[in-house]
Amino acid sequence: MPGIINAIPLAVGLLAAGLFGATPAAAQTYDPRYPVCIEVYTIDGSAIDCSFTTMAQCAATASGQSAQCYANPYYAMQNRQPGPGPSPPRRSR
Repeated sequence: MPGIINAIPLAVGLLAAGLFGATPAAAQTYDPRYPVCIEVYTIDGSAIDCSFTTMAQCAATASGQSAQCYANPYYAMQNRQPGPGPSPPRRSR
C-alpha cells in the first residue's frame, strides 16, 4: 500500500507539468491560396496578412502605413506544374 500512496503525488505532479507546460499551436502565417502578402509594422510588433491577389491591391492597402508587400513564399510551390519527370532507363544492346 505505501507504494501506491507514493505514486499518487508523482502522477499528479506529472499531470500538472503536462498541463502547464503545454503551449498553444501557432497559426499558419502564410495563406497558400494568395500570391501576395503584406507585413504591417506597429509599435507592438508586426503582423503578416496573405490575402491579396495582386501587388497593386496590396500596395493600395499599404499606402500611408508602415508596411511592405512581397510575394508569398508558399504560393508558388503550391501552383507549380509538375515537370516531365525522370526519363525512362536506357536499354543496353
